[in-house]
Amino acid sequence: MSPTTSEPTTAVPTLHLTRWTVQSGSNVQSRGAVVISSGDHQWQATAEGNGPVDALYRAVDRALAGVLTGHPRLLAYDIHAVAEGPDSEGVVTVKIAPPSAAAGRRGTGRYTGEARSTNIIAASIEAYLHALNGLLGEEHWAGATEQAGNRKRAKATAGTPERAELDPDEAHHDTVAWFER
Repeated sequence: MSPTTSEPTTAVPTLHLTRWTVQSGSNVQSRGAVVISSGDHQWQATAEGNGPVDALYRAVDRALAGVLTGHPRLLAYDIHAVAEGPDSEGVVTVKIAPPSAAAGRRGTGRYTGEARSTNIIAASIEAYLHALNGLLGEEHWAGATEQAGNRKRAKATAGTPERAELDPDEAHHDTVAWFER
């Protein structure tokens, strides 16, 4: 794989989106929160943004700042529907570059992530994580998650990786307390 471009791979990703939530509305700042895991380590963060996707991307950047030694640069964000109607899926494609502060080979390359879902916010954050996994999958990023001084997970999950999904049973709960911790 060339260091200048990256395609999504079928390999087990380095990072797993364990949980996310977002609050957004008119005349209010959007707030996003994420929990990201890798092996037996976990990072979490909250952030505000100018919309739900921006808030979640900023939360991911904040959570992984120690892993990536800065914030990735978002080069492109594209979303389109693959069919008509309310049950059609949206396909999100994200292109990123390593953080500006990354030195040497870690500061080079372009990485693409793609995801699809009937929930465009879920597809957006999954596509961003896929692009980050492409970046972290490069040889010159090997060991970044282990060296980041990350926090151990309370319960390490063996076996298959978890995929973050919108939980309809949790959708009606007040999430304000989660943000105010």
